[in-house]
Amino acid sequence: MFREVKIEDLKINPFTLIGKEWMLITAGKENNFNTMTASWGFLGYIWERNVAATFIRPTRYTYQFSEKYNEFTLCFFEEKHKEALTLLGTVSGRDRDKVKESGLTPVFDGDFTYFKEAKLVFSCKKLYFGDLDNSNFLDKSIEKFYPKKDYHRMYFGEIIKVLTK
Repeated sequence: MFREVKIEDLKINPFTLIGKEWMLITAGKENNFNTMTASWGFLGYIWERNVAATFIRPTRYTYQFSEKYNEFTLCFFEEKHKEALTLLGTVSGRDRDKVKESGLTPVFDGDFTYFKEAKLVFSCKKLYFGDLDNSNFLDKSIEKFYPKKDYHRMYFGEIIKVLTK
């Protein structure tokens, strides 16, 4: 079903992939994982490594898993799964089995959890984290994204495996 590919062989637009199509950020292992929908992040190259950066607010349940585990995945889906992604972005895993409700099928691959229905998966190992600091916002209009002052934690992860269908 999935096949591993070299990241250099991908033909993707990260702006569309992340900002328009969204992604699931998943951390944890079988029987102890959580996932959330995100539309903020980036892909790039730093420290002589291919990396993905994700942003998670400390109020999100997935934050606990991102802190506990050093691995995470980013999963991208076809449009037909948008309803599932909407559910996974609005319902907390603290309160309900939102993965089961979404109809998506988790796949457990060693330290990584991803979803069978994904069209593209980045398996990442954390390299760095840092908290956004509003005193560093040069454009003060950014503050509108934080009415609760719950500033994101940023995670850089080295992309160690790319899976596609």
